[in-house]
Order: sequence, then structure tokens, then C-alpha cells
Amino acid sequence: MTNITLSIDDEVYKKMKTYSEIKWSEFVRKMIKKRIDELEKLKNFDFDSTPFLGDEKLLAEDWLSEEDNKAWNNL
Repeated sequence: MTNITLSIDDEVYKKMKTYSEIKWSEFVRKMIKKRIDELEKLKNFDFDSTPFLGDEKLLAEDWLSEEDNKAWNNL
């Protein structure tokens, strides 16, 4: 197994110490593995053959408030 060194902010480290029952190395190992698995699934996913599952009516709605519209008009 390969070792890595990880820098953590002092404040985060202090908070980690309050949860001494957690094996932080194991937690980080699992999170890295999980993220790699997610990235590999995305890399192999065929987006072109997947139907669009969004609600076109909902996506077409104007989500800007009246104040937002005024601000955009003044640009």
C-alpha cells in the first residue's frame, strides 16, 4: 500500500480530534475510492443514447424575480 501526506487546516484538525473514534485514514481511503468509482462510471457513461429526463415546461419557466429582470435590463 502506498502512503500519501495530506494537509488539513488547523481548525479542521481540531474538530477531527473531537471525533477520535473515527478512523480518519480509513474514511479518506473510502472517500477517494468512492470518488474514483464515480468518475469512472461517468467516463464510461453513454450520454448520447440517454433520453433527456428533465421537465421541459419547468425548465422553460422564467426563474428571475422582478428585481432580477430590472437589474438585467439596466446592464
